[in-house]
Amino acid sequence: MNLIVWLISGGIIGWIASLLMRTDGEQGVILNVLVGIVGAAIGGWLISPMVGIPSINQDALSLGALVVSLLGAVVLLAIVNLIRRGTLR
Repeated sequence: MNLIVWLISGGIIGWIASLLMRTDGEQGVILNVLVGIVGAAIGGWLISPMVGIPSINQDALSLGALVVSLLGAVVLLAIVNLIRRGTLR
């Protein structure tokens, strides 16, 4: 059951991050899920130690965990945009 919640929350986080970074037209559902999950890993590695809130990858499903994961996904998309286009958008 945790896997299903993890995939759904990762998909929603990836979709919201792609809307914020204006890359939604370039991504599909699978890429949104991957961005959400990898973004949660980045958020858990970079942001969690600073704020003390775990990400969704650390078996914590709360509003704080969703925000940390969303910030990590936005950072991931910003890095990808910077490499691909040379701008953050």
